[in-house]
Amino acid sequence: MIAALKEDNLLAFNEVYYAYHKKIYHFILRKTKSSFLAEEVTQLTFIKCWNYRASLDENLGIDIQLFRIARTTLVDQLRKTTAYQEKVIHVVNSYLIPQDELWNRMAEKELQQQLAKAMEEMPPMRRKVFEMSRFKGMSYQQIAHELSLSSRTVEAHIFQATRQLRHYLGPLLLAWWIGNH
Repeated sequence: MIAALKEDNLLAFNEVYYAYHKKIYHFILRKTKSSFLAEEVTQLTFIKCWNYRASLDENLGIDIQLFRIARTTLVDQLRKTTAYQEKVIHVVNSYLIPQDELWNRMAEKELQQQLAKAMEEMPPMRRKVFEMSRFKGMSYQQIAHELSLSSRTVEAHIFQATRQLRHYLGPLLLAWWIGNH
């Protein structure tokens, strides 16, 4: 199979793809609990397999090499996601401060509307945890204690809220940042 891949055999690649796509997807899904990330990493795994087929080791099974590529790709994606989230959190936090002047400091009316829309669309508990953290300045432990949740659950709510805000505000924040720097 590897020899056929090295010879640019698309039929062999299709065979590998159909034999391992679901296995790679479920492997990543078990690790991340994120269908989005599992889909992304699975696709990137097969893209990398094809792009670097000439360097595949004929002494190792294709399954071993695919799972190695998947693990490496997952680590890369998590690093990129974490770095991006930290940047977005920094920008969002500069606006999500517990002060009455918050809305006055927002330069973009659309940004304000999108923030409100994103907050409205959050599940009630996620919104409450996020507001306690960002608007009231409470620590994860304080929120966990007040709401009878674990700190990990609070952390997960904050992560999901940040992800949702990034979805709604990311392009607007980027445009604002470019316009102001």
